[in-house]
Amino acid sequence: MPITQKMETSMFTKDSIAKVLAGSTVAALLTCGVSAAHADEIIKLGLSIPLSGAAANWGKGSEWLCNAAAKEVADAGGVKVGGKVYNYKCVAYDNKYNAAEGTKVAQTLLNRDGIRFIGGSLGTAPVKALQSLSEREGALHFTTAWGSSIKGPKFPLTFTIMNTVNEISFPLTRFVKETNPSIKTVSLLNPNDATGQETEALARKAWTAAGVQVISSDWYDRGTTEFQPIASKMAAAKADVIDLASTPPADSGVVFKELKVLGWKGVQAVQVGTGAEGIIATGGTAVDGTYMGAAMVFDSALTTPKQKKLNDAAKAAIGESLNSVQISFYDSVMALKAAMEASQSVDPKLVAAALPTVKFESFYGVSSGFGGKDVYGTPQQILIPVIVTQIKNGKLTEVRRIASEEMKQRK
Repeated sequence: MPITQKMETSMFTKDSIAKVLAGSTVAALLTCGVSAAHADEIIKLGLSIPLSGAAANWGKGSEWLCNAAAKEVADAGGVKVGGKVYNYKCVAYDNKYNAAEGTKVAQTLLNRDGIRFIGGSLGTAPVKALQSLSEREGALHFTTAWGSSIKGPKFPLTFTIMNTVNEISFPLTRFVKETNPSIKTVSLLNPNDATGQETEALARKAWTAAGVQVISSDWYDRGTTEFQPIASKMAAAKADVIDLASTPPADSGVVFKELKVLGWKGVQAVQVGTGAEGIIATGGTAVDGTYMGAAMVFDSALTTPKQKKLNDAAKAAIGESLNSVQISFYDSVMALKAAMEASQSVDPKLVAAALPTVKFESFYGVSSGFGGKDVYGTPQQILIPVIVTQIKNGKLTEVRRIASEEMKQRK
């Protein structure tokens, strides 16, 4: 857990920056790309992310990209509001992907550190714990949590910064069915927590809409290391497809490996599959052919030089390619900059009001914004492409890119 000083507010004044630069935290500020040369004030961006356990690399990559985006903003001259220049500093804490730790992190970020902008949060259970406090305290909250229950008119300060199961599940299952027309049945597996429960409900609807019957749905507790009993039960169902839905990469690899040992053969999918390295590391050749809906390929014809440069640097730092969960923490910084400059304010409520009206260039290299009012009741969902990938011969391959229809309709 990064060491942070206790602050009464989320910003530093010019005088306080001078004091900080005279102290021992100079290196930390420079790491975030912030220097006295072009920073009048610093706005801290709180991160509630898993930095330990099976989802640790999601969190580590998220923190890394938040810092990279903050540096990019600083290098471009900062955020210009009301005649001042602001820059960002990312402050991360380990929520361990559970509600109890998520509550502790929320209290630390909002009450102890005085942060009023959450640059990103991960995991529905810890996110709900954070949201219950962030909305009450008037803090703007960007999150990657998939749950539909965290959006809507009751939560005006919460914005989702990645495609969720609502955006991914239907196009992914439709594509898998079109590519494998003979499939008729599917078995699901999810972690037994808020993320898994909400994902399971939508995945069930999506497969049904695609004409594939859900014949079994199983659960497991996060932290499980022995998956043979679960795999045996799923193999016995003899489904044409096994969809691990919201199961993290490391766990997914183990499950598919156990299924291969048991002789099960069929179509494999992980709707929230975020990259190849993690799942291949634990599953080996057993994961070949797996479809995923939340991964990013960095060697396709659509990859930009900027994306490749960031991904190469991230691989050196965290040991695997970036994924859409982590990429969201880059997009939140860029969305926040656009909204602050559009509203000419650093008041979280005024910035939140501006977010649905702004456009910004996302990590995906396309113009993005926020929408989803027809689905969620308010425009709180980022509008970015859905990228369907598949592991082929041990390599992640992009097989379909589906642009946001709502974003395409904006002028």
